[in-house]
Amino acid sequence: MELDPLLLSRIQFAFVVSFHAIFPVFSIGLASYIALLEGLFYKTGNPLWSRLSHFWIKIFAVVFGMGVVSGIVMSFQFGTNWSNFSYATANFIGPLLSYEVITAFFLEAAFLGVLLFGRNKVPPGTHLFAAGMVALGTFISSFWILATNSWMHTPAGVELQDGIFQITSWTEAIFNPSFPYRFMHMGLASFLTGGFVVAGVSAWYLLRGRDVEANRKALSMCLWLLLIIAPAQAVIGDYHGLNTLEHQPTKVAAMEGNWETQNGVPLLLFAIPSKETQSNSFEIGIPKLASFILTHDMNGEVPGLKEVPVAEQPPVALVFWSFRLMVGIGVLMILFAFAGAWLRWRGQLYDHRFFLRGMSWMIGAPFVAVIAGWFVTETGRAPWLVQGMMSHSEGLTPSLTGAMALFTLIGYITVYAVVFTAGIYYITRIVKAGMEHDESGDTDEVERPSRPMSAAHIPFDKPATPPTSG
Repeated sequence: MELDPLLLSRIQFAFVVSFHAIFPVFSIGLASYIALLEGLFYKTGNPLWSRLSHFWIKIFAVVFGMGVVSGIVMSFQFGTNWSNFSYATANFIGPLLSYEVITAFFLEAAFLGVLLFGRNKVPPGTHLFAAGMVALGTFISSFWILATNSWMHTPAGVELQDGIFQITSWTEAIFNPSFPYRFMHMGLASFLTGGFVVAGVSAWYLLRGRDVEANRKALSMCLWLLLIIAPAQAVIGDYHGLNTLEHQPTKVAAMEGNWETQNGVPLLLFAIPSKETQSNSFEIGIPKLASFILTHDMNGEVPGLKEVPVAEQPPVALVFWSFRLMVGIGVLMILFAFAGAWLRWRGQLYDHRFFLRGMSWMIGAPFVAVIAGWFVTETGRAPWLVQGMMSHSEGLTPSLTGAMALFTLIGYITVYAVVFTAGIYYITRIVKAGMEHDESGDTDEVERPSRPMSAAHIPFDKPATPPTSG
């Protein structure tokens, strides 16, 4: 059996991107939460906020490190497996990735050390500023990455000349038609991920009666956030879907499992799509609801997969079920957010063990939703690398063999398994240790210098509290 380098390269890239995506989406939301905690500590002087911040900074450090390690591999893959694509798109993607390094990575690197090790060594305002810069850096990074990815879905501001993409308008290319929706959708997904993880861990502590006051505050903060963000994500998702219907109708057809262009299309709750037979089996749906959601008209027209040749149809079953998994988890998130509000109103929020246990079970849900969402958006674009302009086969490295692709795929899986295991091990240790022995909030016992480099303000007569490594 001959190994297909194209199929193996696509599997490899899907694996690497899926592994990498869960770390930035968490670190973006968590960095903003840490900045908020630092702001509350700076304003109130309450050591409880400092203890919470110090605890989550340690987890952020591990997640950030895993994200950096997994992200580096993606840039290698562009050169090893997708050299034709890299060469053709270098005029656009090369500068954008450079802008990310200059504007985001350097910003994060400059202030991450202050955030991790500067507590009790720099003034509170400086530590707050560092937290804010790290949070800002994560958003700037996502801006450039999502601008690049969105351009691959809705290319604009370019012309394809002799197999090379030439830029005609940087503004149109960066702010391409799908970018605003993807950026907002991913931003809210990051807050949802951070919110559910913090809320889930806080609920886990409350079930065990550990650091009750701090974790009640953390859970309360997150549930207020989720009550706003979870429904807002559904609204943004609707706008994103309308944009996708306009620019990538075949992807929407795959998401809905719709083969024929028709009016009054039902929303399929269950079906088994078959690309071979160009039909579905065992359909269970709600009449006309897909048309209403996609067109805001019960009899609106929804495009069918048969509008394009079979060779240009994405893997329908994967897109179809990934979309339902993502939406299902999104609905579950909204239900948990409303359940939290109802329990808060009844005064049972912190004592309802079934709800607290459910919140702790929901820790992994946003990560699954993010991966499912990436499967929808990326496999739904197939067979295009750049929508309508460059296919996967055209972007593949010409000299790549199936054996080479298989070797690197196995290597990545092995290395990532080690990285993931080590990361989860350290995060688990941090969570189990909790905040009981965290002394970062004891600010009265440690004199802070008014200026970080002023020797006159360093208390040489007593040792400073040693920083706790993340």
